[in-house]
Amino acid sequence: MFNTVTGKKIAILGFAFKKDTGDVRETPSMFVVRDLVMEQAKVHVYDPQVKREDMWVEMNYTCNLSEETHPGVEAAVTTSTSAYDACDGAHALAVLTEWDEFKELDYQKIYQKMAKPAFVFDGRNILDHEALRKIGFEVHAIGKPDPNKFSDL
Repeated sequence: MFNTVTGKKIAILGFAFKKDTGDVRETPSMFVVRDLVMEQAKVHVYDPQVKREDMWVEMNYTCNLSEETHPGVEAAVTTSTSAYDACDGAHALAVLTEWDEFKELDYQKIYQKMAKPAFVFDGRNILDHEALRKIGFEVHAIGKPDPNKFSDL
């Protein structure tokens, strides 16, 4: 990401605290979204069950992040109607909830529409990292070494 996310589009796939629910109470995703917004990224969130209103209620309650505390903040976050819409033109995508549908996405199609280099941050370790690298993504995952930095392992 070249040491900055300012002005870059970041797709967030999943906002709920776990799959198969629309529950956003204390979801770790809100802290990622908050930090990206504070760094002036353009955040596009897709979650198949989370409503925008619920997302902002929790962001305000837990993070004290709202239009009142940070004017213009809600405009910095777009809620997308599909993962493909969220990723269109994005510099990076981050999988933050382990929805089954994220395993089945056409990542070749997503890659073609993303800015390059295209980054994937798999926060749930649900994706096929080797297949994504073959497509051309730079992949980073929780608890996994970066193969570009640790090629001797």
